[in-house]
Amino acid sequence: QVQLVESGGGSVQSGGSQRLSCTTSGYTYKNYCMGWFRQSPGKEREVVALLDDRGITSYADSVKGRFTISRDNAKNALYLQMDSLKPEDTAMYYCATDVLCQGRKPIVRNLTSTYWGPGTQVAVSS
Repeated sequence: QVQLVESGGGSVQSGGSQRLSCTTSGYTYKNYCMGWFRQSPGKEREVVALLDDRGITSYADSVKGRFTISRDNAKNALYLQMDSLKPEDTAMYYCATDVLCQGRKPIVRNLTSTYWGPGTQVAVSS
């Protein structure tokens, strides 16, 4: 049984940093993307960052240059380093594995096989 658990969320002031972690269990890394998504109240879930099996990353325009996705295979962990946080980054952040992606710079193709964590709340105050 695949389980994902996020941690590292909380409250931070604008301009600050946070590092989200996602630990996985019962999971075998495959030729899929792993990624971070977020959802704000009243908005649809959106992709924040993707990491494919080649180690290639892609980011939403709104976080490019501020967020960094990385993975530690030995620890079965996925990370999201978030710097220069803005109030508009406030959202529930979700870790995801088995994201079917495509392209030289990965983009989401579909999420039908995706596993999700329960999410961790990030709140950025101005």
